Amino acid sequence: MATISAALAISFLPSPTRFAVPATVSSSSRIKRAERFRCCAEPSSQEQDTAAAPPTLPPENPAKESPSSLLGISTSTWSAGVAGLGFLETGYLTYLKLTGSEAFCPISGGGCGDVLDSDYSTVLGIPLPLIGLVAYGLVTALSLQENGSYLLPGLDDLDVRLTLLLIATSMATASAYFLYILSTKFVGVSCSYCMLSAFLSFTLLFIRVKDFGFERIQKFAGIQLAVAVIIALALTNSYSSVTTQLKGTDDFVLEPYETEITTESSPFAISLARHLHSIGAKMYGAFWCSHCNEQKQMFGREATKILDYVECFPNGAGKGKKMTKECQAAGLEGFPTWFINGKVLSGDQELEVLAEASGFVAEGTEQSKEILPN
Repeated sequence: MATISAALAISFLPSPTRFAVPATVSSSSRIKRAERFRCCAEPSSQEQDTAAAPPTLPPENPAKESPSSLLGISTSTWSAGVAGLGFLETGYLTYLKLTGSEAFCPISGGGCGDVLDSDYSTVLGIPLPLIGLVAYGLVTALSLQENGSYLLPGLDDLDVRLTLLLIATSMATASAYFLYILSTKFVGVSCSYCMLSAFLSFTLLFIRVKDFGFERIQKFAGIQLAVAVIIALALTNSYSSVTTQLKGTDDFVLEPYETEITTESSPFAISLARHLHSIGAKMYGAFWCSHCNEQKQMFGREATKILDYVECFPNGAGKGKKMTKECQAAGLEGFPTWFINGKVLSGDQELEVLAEASGFVAEGTEQSKEILPN
């Protein structure tokens, strides 16, 4: 008992450092061994859980479908390639349009320039090749986006595919409209660039329809029809003035001619013509325009020679003929058209109206304003 009591007394002596260190080391070793056991055991448990759990897709692409293909190549790759070719073509035509250069026609040796420089080569004042350049460039970027390039952030897979479908529908509709113009307004004139652009547009539409599938595409038929109608109406409205100006001359060529002016000029008409000439006023007209001839008859022979008259069809009108670049740049909506001190007057005008618009004050009495009847 004494021995046991002595041993217990020794265990409570104030020397904790000597006896606590081994205890601490032992405890720490047990903790470290436990930790090592857990570090070795937990991965094994996780590996089992990982092996049992099915793989998951990244959260940003949870509903992405497998890409469709044509001849073993994805439709997005086809779309990017076709649109890239169209981008190069329209880029070349845009350069020609902006610089006024003549187009090289690889087939038939001619005809391209007549079409590309005609009134139908612009839409709402914007060069048609430039519109095509933007459209093909957008299709190329979206196709690369669909193929995994992520050039345009914020668009999911369905947004990209639907946008490509609607753009392709718009381009195919416009191409069909231009083919109709080519066959009716430019009979006998070939345009290889026009045919190539139409082929590329229809090919893009076929690729996008193949991407959705012929059964699923029926869900978007209504949207496609609405887009096609809007494009057709916009083009018709843009070209309505062109159709009016050349109405009746689509199937034959009018050679330029001069109409004899049978009236004599009054002193007022001569003075007014000199005043209009001095301020740089211009009258735009066409040799085949009856209202232009009536306007000249109002001025008379002598005064008409003084006027600054611009003939918009000096080489003739009709099939394959085009308006001068000066008249195209003026944005005329009909003939005759007067440009006086920044004002635009459409149609034939009475001499008094022209005098008022130009700020002309006649010399002498009111009798000097005698105007001969038509």
